[in-house]
Amino acid sequence: MAAGQYWMIEGYGNPPTATRFQKGRSGNPKGRPRNRHKTVPYDSVLGQMVTIREDGRERRVTAAEAFLLQLTQKGLAGDSAAARDSLNAIENARSERGDDGQHIDAIILSAVGSGADAILEPLGLAKKKYPADKKRVRWELNPWIVEAALDRPGERRLTIEEQQEVWNATRTPSKVNWPDWWEANA
Repeated sequence: MAAGQYWMIEGYGNPPTATRFQKGRSGNPKGRPRNRHKTVPYDSVLGQMVTIREDGRERRVTAAEAFLLQLTQKGLAGDSAAARDSLNAIENARSERGDDGQHIDAIILSAVGSGADAILEPLGLAKKKYPADKKRVRWELNPWIVEAALDRPGERRLTIEEQQEVWNATRTPSKVNWPDWWEANA
């Protein structure tokens, strides 16, 4: 063998010349599709089944339905941005379906954890007393919020009946710094 010459053995890393890729021709003619991963996989994410709890019962719905239920509940609780988004989602769904508004389905919503109940305890304004007993359950105001509310009326004084109602609705009335004019249970 002359200098610089060597024998090429076909095999791993050195395929036969007949089966090698031809010049100017791709080994993967279809290739990777363009923009394959640029879109958000809405269908796969929102199509997943999730478990929600309504009125103590569990049921399985799609993530999209759970999202719309949550958005609708926030809207009903007074969140205007959520209400607007919920209505927009409903309108978009109707337009995609080609609904002309003539067919109306009955929708029953139960506002779970909405309204005042949704904010009283998290903000520390009140505590629920007897939550398990539906006949006796009630909210009791924390002392600091009673004091803050009593500072608001200015010169207006509460009647004895109103004072008694506030006293009864206060969680620990003995901890409240009642104003000088207060008469009920003082």
